[in-house]
Amino acid sequence: MKHQITLKIGPATFRIGSAWRDPIDHLARLYAAYPMSPDGIADFSVRLEPAGPLRQWLRPSIFITGDHGLAEAAPMSLRHGLLAAEMGMNLQMALGWRRHLLLHASSVEKDGRVLVMTGESGSGKSTLAAQLGERGWRLMGDEFALLDLTTGQIFPFPRLVSLKNGAIDVLSAEVPTDRMGPLMANTAKGDIRHLVPRGGAIDRMEVGGQPALLLFPRFGHIADARAVGQAEVFMRLTQASTNYVALGEAGFLALGRMVQHVPAHAIDFPSGDEAIAMVERLWEEQA
Repeated sequence: MKHQITLKIGPATFRIGSAWRDPIDHLARLYAAYPMSPDGIADFSVRLEPAGPLRQWLRPSIFITGDHGLAEAAPMSLRHGLLAAEMGMNLQMALGWRRHLLLHASSVEKDGRVLVMTGESGSGKSTLAAQLGERGWRLMGDEFALLDLTTGQIFPFPRLVSLKNGAIDVLSAEVPTDRMGPLMANTAKGDIRHLVPRGGAIDRMEVGGQPALLLFPRFGHIADARAVGQAEVFMRLTQASTNYVALGEAGFLALGRMVQHVPAHAIDFPSGDEAIAMVERLWEEQA
């Protein structure tokens, strides 16, 4: 396509092409610290195409496609082009990645041990991971945690962190403006702004770690923490994986080993500060 960029995020390389320059310019600025190999072989291609013959110029509208796509996906406004590119990369991973068991989860690392957090949209896992990433933890990702099928390690996929609605103000107060993307208002999920992870997350994005604690966070409730049994954990994680069925026995065995060896807790919290305190306490208990 006329405008394109090739990015490496964790173990995956993406070639993103666009009929418009603006989304590519945003990617080039926000992913400036990531490896770029314009002549390299990409694992996946993402294309941002006009939704119709005139939609490149008249009320510009993006249809996301690539090696994998959803025919029924709704077009997106060009003003949300950066979000469309991010969604395109996530879509390729969700539908096409087979080297690891993918968990829809946030993850952070400290001293070689990994904290994994998973839950429904709005549970606070991305915001909590981003806050921990600003407080001495290494952010490994806010969209996917990659579980190695043999070693059981979690590997990073540290794309931009997608901050939504109230989380935007929380993190904007903590990080410099050059690590924040443009504010995209009135998307399907409300207001969204992307955060560039700290340098350590990018420099060490090929370094995994052993999972040591699994949390199911839930924002907006009275503070509480409770252990979760292995049967429930296994069920929740199969639901949180986009490729568990496709991996067959290898995915079943890898997930079973993780569930057997990694303690799990559900935590409710009314604020980020209380969530961080709960995480630090549970983390120390597992040390």
